[in-house]
Amino acid sequence: MVGKNLTEDPRFQKFELLTPNRSELNLFNTDSVLNYLKNKKPDFIVHCAGRVGGIQANMSYPVEFLTENLDINKNVIHSAYLAGIKNLINLGSSCMYPREAKNPLSEDLILKGELEPTNEGYAIAKITAQRLCSYIMKQDQSFNYKTLIPCNLYGRHDKFSPQHSHLVPAVIRKLHLAKIHKEKTVDIWGDGCARREFMYSADLVDCIYKGVTEFSSMPDLMNCGLGFDYSVNEYYAAAAKVIGYDGEFIHDLTKPVGMKQKLVSIVLAKNWGWQSQISLEVGLEKTYQFFLENEMKG
Repeated sequence: MVGKNLTEDPRFQKFELLTPNRSELNLFNTDSVLNYLKNKKPDFIVHCAGRVGGIQANMSYPVEFLTENLDINKNVIHSAYLAGIKNLINLGSSCMYPREAKNPLSEDLILKGELEPTNEGYAIAKITAQRLCSYIMKQDQSFNYKTLIPCNLYGRHDKFSPQHSHLVPAVIRKLHLAKIHKEKTVDIWGDGCARREFMYSADLVDCIYKGVTEFSSMPDLMNCGLGFDYSVNEYYAAAAKVIGYDGEFIHDLTKPVGMKQKLVSIVLAKNWGWQSQISLEVGLEKTYQFFLENEMKG
């Protein structure tokens, strides 16, 4: 999702973008990645590849979420180091923070407590990538390998299938189908009081662009988020308004809900001169339009 949104941003068109797909470059193959980077010698890498999914996918496939992301992260970051590529932005995840940490989550809290069990494998892989970046910079100060930690994301090119989607795309699909089938009720996992910070993906691309063009001033480790959050119930209500679903919601208290809150601190980002710009309503409208045009054809 992030990579495709980045390549669609007109500001990135002034760069020569290398965007190999899976058939061109197997990120699980160490030699292939190293040879590709030695051959292409990019000036800059934005590392946003990985296996991603919502709570259901993370709970169903913890082995794959740990091992596949460990392999991808090591191959990209370490190969970039071996190839002598000096500048890299690595994308982390707010699941890197301890489950019991005080919100808002500041960057110094990583590895300061137990992780959320429902996505622990993915979090461990992300933490490992961030630490690898920091170790490389410590070992050789000519390398600048920095990590952005975005909050939860949604937007164009998101995954909408129930098995793989995060909250917002899952809600969009569920409410759209409920509207089409004239369903009177829609279920919400848990009591809907858990709070989440979801940012429209174009906002992250905007932050990455500032990072690429103002790299020297960008902090080595920095959150990228809204600085505020909404309850799950509020996301359902906002999506229902955009989609035009007027049924009722019922809560399934037998389902897992994950962390009660996961709100990142944006103090460093604001001090650096960046803030998100896209409102929840606008982001939902754009995402729903993409869903209608690309997911519901035929």
